[in-house]
Amino acid sequence: MLTATQIRKGMVVIHDGEPHKVMDFRFTMQGRGSNTISAKLRNILSGNQTEIRYRSDDKVEKAFLSEEEFEFLYQDGEDFVFMNTETYDQIPINKSDVEDVIGYLRPNTPVKVQIYEGKPIGITPPSTVQLEVTDTEPAIKGATASGNVTKPATLETGLTIQVPMFVERGNTVIVNTQTGEYSGRPRD
Repeated sequence: MLTATQIRKGMVVIHDGEPHKVMDFRFTMQGRGSNTISAKLRNILSGNQTEIRYRSDDKVEKAFLSEEEFEFLYQDGEDFVFMNTETYDQIPINKSDVEDVIGYLRPNTPVKVQIYEGKPIGITPPSTVQLEVTDTEPAIKGATASGNVTKPATLETGLTIQVPMFVERGNTVIVNTQTGEYSGRPRD
């Protein structure tokens, strides 16, 4: 059991006796009363979404999940196909179950597939991924003097992030998959 304040996006909890994935959550401070956590949940079995409010001291049951090593292979319509790196079995996972990490997936990306009662329900990407910049504005001369000036860049997966002004089209950047932010460039 967890306290409601320990809920995080992507976590799977038991609500009304069924597993629900936390799609989003918000912590709200109340004046003198107890704080509340608003969570948007999606039922893994039915796909229905609901929003629930917990008091900060409410107890929440975390679902038991197993994780297995897989590798992303390709997208087939609404399905993303992954291969078990030990057995070479391939499984499709619906786009709705991986939509929050699609921007980090390119072929051969190692991932951990979350499995609940034999059914794949989501994935955990590596903590960082290297992706190529496919589109960004050229650097403006003199704008790099300050180290915190950024510009938008579109990456090879379609993900758009903020990058420093010196990053150019064709560069490879490291992206933190927990925050969705630029983390640097790989060393050659």
